[in-house]
Amino acid sequence: MKMLSIAYKDILIILRDRGTLLQIFVLPFVFILVFSGMGSMGEDEQEALPLTVVNLDQGSEAAAFIEGINTAGGVNCEIMDQSAADAQLEAGDIQRLMVIPSSFSADLNANKQVALRIITHPDADDNITETIRLIVDGAAQDMALETQIVASLTFMGEMQAAMPADQQPFTTERVLQQAESQFAISHERPLITVEQLQPGELDKIEEFQPVTGTQVAVPSFTVLFVFLSAGVTALSIYNEKKVGSFRRLMAAPMSKASLLLGKMLPQMVITISQVIVIFGIGMFLMPLIGLDGLVLGDHPLLVILIVLVMALCASGMGVLIAAVARTENQIGGMSAVVLWVMGALGGAFFPIYLLEGFLGQVGKAVPHYWASKAFYGVLVRGQDISGISTDLLVLAGFGLLFWIVGVWRFEFDR
Repeated sequence: MKMLSIAYKDILIILRDRGTLLQIFVLPFVFILVFSGMGSMGEDEQEALPLTVVNLDQGSEAAAFIEGINTAGGVNCEIMDQSAADAQLEAGDIQRLMVIPSSFSADLNANKQVALRIITHPDADDNITETIRLIVDGAAQDMALETQIVASLTFMGEMQAAMPADQQPFTTERVLQQAESQFAISHERPLITVEQLQPGELDKIEEFQPVTGTQVAVPSFTVLFVFLSAGVTALSIYNEKKVGSFRRLMAAPMSKASLLLGKMLPQMVITISQVIVIFGIGMFLMPLIGLDGLVLGDHPLLVILIVLVMALCASGMGVLIAAVARTENQIGGMSAVVLWVMGALGGAFFPIYLLEGFLGQVGKAVPHYWASKAFYGVLVRGQDISGISTDLLVLAGFGLLFWIVGVWRFEFDR
């Protein structure tokens, strides 16, 4: 009961401290909002490269070709008439101009070679021009292949027309419809996709999946600010010693371990409340302001387990800081510098899978890394308990280590 009384008193003190409440509940939301918004802004502002097009053909094949370029991604065709396009190109208002000849559709249907012209301004960036040329060339090759296949099928149909009707398995119209259907499917769901990776990333292919900024930012900054609140526990213990009330607590009929546990319990309660508020903001408030919402995935109970283990670890860290620090400035310094650095190394400011090389190895030396990795595994990769068991064990190990060293180094008589 003494332990619970100590915890209850500390919780009341924390709730009356506006600065602490600001750090625990408000600052995480600000960071999440900024970083999630930056991620969404980056996606919105990633515009396709502009390509001015003069379409002298106006046929269906030319329109389909332009649509194919736009669908391929990376280039946005802007239709313009010949005189205006030439004037803007000469003035430097546009950098590139593609001209589709008037015979485009007719030559394509006749299986003749078609020549497209891309005219560039002298000041145009060569790398961008080459990128646009490759995209246009890819769309042209796709269209040419489809045209040749259709022409071949049509020719086979004409040959088959001379056969008796009962010996014709399919009509030419049916074959062409099937071919066009397959072309449409191949555009939507290509059989072959290409992923660009760097050496050493082959075993991480499944991790490179598009995720929302909220899905990454919410758990990352939750981990950061949960461990930052360890300084609250350390400062509470220091203040107890400073005013002399800690000595009176020592005189109470309770063990030293129970006393420290009583100081840890508020940290755990605050941590759990902190996560509930932050995750609630991510799930319900973020969509209301136009950002992606947090999704707990298929294993929400594992999220609760991660939070509990992380709360124990952060509480143990608070005891360790209180045991090592000798002054209030030292506690503030550890909270403001050491814990921020640990958070950065542990993946608070960028996705955990981007931690590679030396930086990744250093990050594994801090509990933030393992907490972030566990959250990432459940919320992004959809892992079950077997996938994050190592992360939880390491995180619990950090908490136990912090607790043991903290109790060992703690000066109860000071």
